[in-house]
Amino acid sequence: MLRHDQQADFDALLPGQDQPNRRAALKAALGVGYAATALPIVAQTAVQTSADGLVAGEVTINSAGFNLPAYRAAPAGKTNLPVVLVVQEIFGVHEYIADTCRRFAQAGYLAIAPEMFARQGDPRRYTEVAKLIAELVSQVPDAQVMADLDATVAWAQAHGGGKKVGVTGFCWGGRITWLYAAHNPQVKAGVAWYGRLVGQASVNTPSHPVNVTKTLHGPVLGLYGGADTGIPLTTVNEMKDALATGSAAAKKSEFVVYPDAPHAFHADYRPTFRPAPAADGWQRALAWFKRHGVA
Repeated sequence: MLRHDQQADFDALLPGQDQPNRRAALKAALGVGYAATALPIVAQTAVQTSADGLVAGEVTINSAGFNLPAYRAAPAGKTNLPVVLVVQEIFGVHEYIADTCRRFAQAGYLAIAPEMFARQGDPRRYTEVAKLIAELVSQVPDAQVMADLDATVAWAQAHGGGKKVGVTGFCWGGRITWLYAAHNPQVKAGVAWYGRLVGQASVNTPSHPVNVTKTLHGPVLGLYGGADTGIPLTTVNEMKDALATGSAAAKKSEFVVYPDAPHAFHADYRPTFRPAPAADGWQRALAWFKRHGVA
């Protein structure tokens, strides 16, 4: 979870807009600009990955009758591609998440990032992280997320993707990565970037990663920061203990902890960005997917 003193700046929509208009605007702007940022913005350090040679942009996925917007990037003209689900931070699918999809696409994947909060609302309406978490993020049920990710996999496999599936995510999406690797048997591997591992059960979040290690279908690589004040290393150790008594995939899971890295060290548009751990983590992520049969 991000620090509550960080703020998001959402200017695209007014709170009074009706739901159809908000959904339309959300899709139109998906992956464009920084829908949410830590202050001060450091966009000059942000990676900008070319879409040359790719098919990239917004798509719509039918998930149980709901039009779920997503950003997709893939090598143009190719089929049977390995699929990587890219699961957002609490800020939604903005430029950083879209760029991450293009990075995977340039490496040969069909990468797709569904807007996981679209059913409940639009994070761009919020200017305070505390309200964003309380009023939107906490209202999104894990069961809904799992179903929407299932629909995303099905869409990807019908639009150039093959049977090889991986999942990765950041912060909020890091936690979801662990859960989805335990949910969908198609997942061959996951890479979780600083996702929360433990927590109290609730109606919307009945389980946490530490509770699902016995049902992990694909091994997960956890990339965490030793200076992350929101995810104590004691919880990483607790997760390691749970993995050691979990499924075969759980026992193959690993952690890499970067001692001086804070939370969100891969987020190149934020002050928390740390180039060396981010670059090392990215190479480890690609190698992990290759090692475990996603690539």
